[in-house]
Amino acid sequence: MESFEWIVTGEQKSTRLDKLITTLNANWSRTQVQIWIKDGHLKVNDGEAKTNYKVEIDDVITLVIPAPEELKIVAENIPLDIAYEDEDVIVINKPRGMVVHPAPGHSSGTLVNALMHHCKDLSGINGVIRPGIVHRIDKDTSGLIMVAKNDHAHESLVEQLKAKTTTRLYKAVVHGVIPHEHGTIDAPIGRDKKDRQSMTVTDENSRDAVTHFTVLETFDNYTYVQCELETGRTHQIRVHMKYIGYPLVGDPKYGPKKKMFDIEGQALHAAVLGFIHPRTGEEVIFEAPLPEEMERLLHLIRTK
Repeated sequence: MESFEWIVTGEQKSTRLDKLITTLNANWSRTQVQIWIKDGHLKVNDGEAKTNYKVEIDDVITLVIPAPEELKIVAENIPLDIAYEDEDVIVINKPRGMVVHPAPGHSSGTLVNALMHHCKDLSGINGVIRPGIVHRIDKDTSGLIMVAKNDHAHESLVEQLKAKTTTRLYKAVVHGVIPHEHGTIDAPIGRDKKDRQSMTVTDENSRDAVTHFTVLETFDNYTYVQCELETGRTHQIRVHMKYIGYPLVGDPKYGPKKKMFDIEGQALHAAVLGFIHPRTGEEVIFEAPLPEEMERLLHLIRTK
């Protein structure tokens, strides 16, 4: 359970309560804030408030975020494409369409459900909902993801991610022809004020984000690229490539509205994953071939 308190300033006067709270923390959506208000977790001057209340100077706003209800994770016998496994870590080649961990309204069919069936134990650092999960890749992004099987491995892998010493290379197909062979996108990413479910490049309530890219192949209207993550922000590659004018093919959130190819979700694949093994101290690196759907996409583009 977390608690917060704010005192309304002059520049905040007359702002809708729900809108004001979402500007104070980029991780809170307006829908979530409205639920907190409705359930009585967010109050003004110790009294109940409405979502459309226009705040006044010196109003005292308090928010008590209730502890999340832990989902009961059911182990499911879902086949896993295992690239590597030992007593400390397991590296999975995740298929497109699989969600990494359960969430309200989506409690089955996830990578965690499959891992619970496959592994006797996983790191408990991230709690019941995300056992062993060190990092994530989007539902419709395929490719390699590392999972910790004990707390020591989990802490080691998280520290490597923070220190930016892991290797994470992605293959992607983007709209447009990139005119140069290499590039670096250094642009902070935060919640989009107009769409709280999306991310965008912004200086407000954002975190630094750096993506390096290399052009692998160019076509008449598309480019096949390799992207290397220096940081790991939500939707980073998708947001960064859109920001420089080359959105990912098939991306339903950041790409063109018109669907050009029969592909489910963005053409993005986590192809290479490398890290220092938590127990041996040796560098290990893994590669996953492009999924058939992306191979077909490239074939269609090449033969157009």
